[in-house]
Amino acid sequence: MQVVIDGFDLPGRTFCDPDGHPLNNVHVGVQIGKEPCDLIAGDASSAKWEVAVRVVTGPDADVDFKGPAVQGKRGERFLYLTWGNVDDLSHFKMFRRAKLMLNRVDPELVAAAEQQQRPLVCQVRLRDEHGAPRCARIDPPAIEWKLGNP
Repeated sequence: MQVVIDGFDLPGRTFCDPDGHPLNNVHVGVQIGKEPCDLIAGDASSAKWEVAVRVVTGPDADVDFKGPAVQGKRGERFLYLTWGNVDDLSHFKMFRRAKLMLNRVDPELVAAAEQQQRPLVCQVRLRDEHGAPRCARIDPPAIEWKLGNP
């Protein structure tokens, strides 16, 4: 199954880390394994990532997710969006991450995406209530899962 992450309302390219140090080149990417991929500047008008996710049925008929971008243990799978500052040598230094919880997606929506061979789309607001890069587990209304076009 293809998962499309549509990010909107990005927080900008500047931020202060938890110690108060200024970060002037903030980017966000999807985390594949331990690496940030497809970095997008924090001041972009929008962000989009596409990741392959395999849906598997567990021994007790529950839905589970696999793939290079899938993180977490069984029953608590998620995708990471990772925020970092990119230095002059193009090194990415992560300062926070956001979890897109796959186990919170309606199983009927997942089944429909699989049966109809349509992408599962995650629309996510990337700026939090304080104007900062959104982190931790993302819950509605900042996130919405739906079927995409074939």
